Amino acid sequence: MSSRKKPAAAGSVYAPGPAEQKVAAHTIAVLVDNTPGILARVVGLFSGRGYNIESLTVAEVDAKANISRITVVTSGTPMIIEQIKNQLARLVPVHTVHDLTLEGPHVERELMLVKVVGTGEHRVESLRIADIFRARVVDSTTESFVFEVTGSSEKLSAFVKLMEPLGLAEVSRTGVVAISRGPTAIMKRGEAD
Repeated sequence: MSSRKKPAAAGSVYAPGPAEQKVAAHTIAVLVDNTPGILARVVGLFSGRGYNIESLTVAEVDAKANISRITVVTSGTPMIIEQIKNQLARLVPVHTVHDLTLEGPHVERELMLVKVVGTGEHRVESLRIADIFRARVVDSTTESFVFEVTGSSEKLSAFVKLMEPLGLAEVSRTGVVAISRGPTAIMKRGEAD
């Protein structure tokens, strides 16, 4: 009789091994009390456990209830994502944690400012590409443009790639903001725990 373990059959009640779990990006929305130090606590939770933050945005969303919304994009296996959500939910000033990736259709957008320096044909080509991407010129000199672009992270990355050979000088990105589609809301304005 062999001492080797047989692989679990399809439909097995045993959890898949780490090699079988796929790493995927998740967008997580967290409603928190708007208090000093909360962002440091959330970031500390990620860094202390070795989780990577791919994008992070935070802003007050309800002044009356003193609530801020943190949107985090992170990657991990389903088990890691579940750990992240559980650990976030245990932080004292956290009201709710929602994995928008799992909860259904949602809209994600990012804002980017891009400075392109060039003259002649490069200048004309950068304007043509900006028009295709619906980028707005928010600053212009005889030697440079600053473009404002909004959209998905993929769209913004594609714009940057096309601007590289045309004189890309500087990029500033806000990070992802996201909201679920449809009539349901994470928390209605003015409503707190």
